[in-house]
Amino acid sequence: MIYVERYCKRIYYTDSFEPTLEVLKKLQTAHLLHVPFENLDIHANVPIVLSVEKIFDKIVNRNRGGFCYELNGLFYELLIALGFDAKRISARVYDQEQGYGQEFDHFAILVTIDHQSYLTDVGFGEFAFEPLLFELDTIQEDPRGSFIIEKHDADYLRVSKIANGTRLPEYIFTTQSRELSAYTEMCTYHQTSPDSHFTRKRLITLPNKNGRTTITGNTLKITKNDEIESRVIQSEAEFHNYLKELFQVDL
Repeated sequence: MIYVERYCKRIYYTDSFEPTLEVLKKLQTAHLLHVPFENLDIHANVPIVLSVEKIFDKIVNRNRGGFCYELNGLFYELLIALGFDAKRISARVYDQEQGYGQEFDHFAILVTIDHQSYLTDVGFGEFAFEPLLFELDTIQEDPRGSFIIEKHDADYLRVSKIANGTRLPEYIFTTQSRELSAYTEMCTYHQTSPDSHFTRKRLITLPNKNGRTTITGNTLKITKNDEIESRVIQSEAEFHNYLKELFQVDL
């Protein structure tokens, strides 16, 4: 169970609750701007369990972030509570060296409004700020860049970001509705396997309207208007200070 008012206060959303496209856009942007994408529990040996109540407590009550299963998992519950026609979908993330991941590698959401569907995602790090219209072969402009959804093969669709005229695959997905429990095996894999990129370095990242703030391992990087400031974090105390100062996270 989630508490809508507390959830919306967490993401600083104070507008309409009507299940419209405009509201979906505002909710997605607000969520991305205020809830970090992070894997800190994995590196603190705290198991991530696919329980809506536990994820709500972590993200809303304790002002934390999470990775896709937590972020999109909870956002889906908010959309349902507000009356949106939404479904969980499975995606397979693209890696330049290894190709596409396994089924349930990523959790995304498909929302239907007025007989039109939208790809909605608050759990993929650097991605679209607003829902992407589920329309094939159409370049869509977003505050975070240009995106396109295309047919990948007979079974999958592909969403790509376009940079300098080049289409860079983000992930492939199907439109089949999934249950939350279906993601359990891959959620466990990503927090335990040495082959998962989430187990290699701790990460926390949060966008703003002009850039992004990220800690990867012991490196802090702040991007603003295409200018990049990078510094090495010298101690755990400094790391925790940055968590509080830049992300409002207190472990």
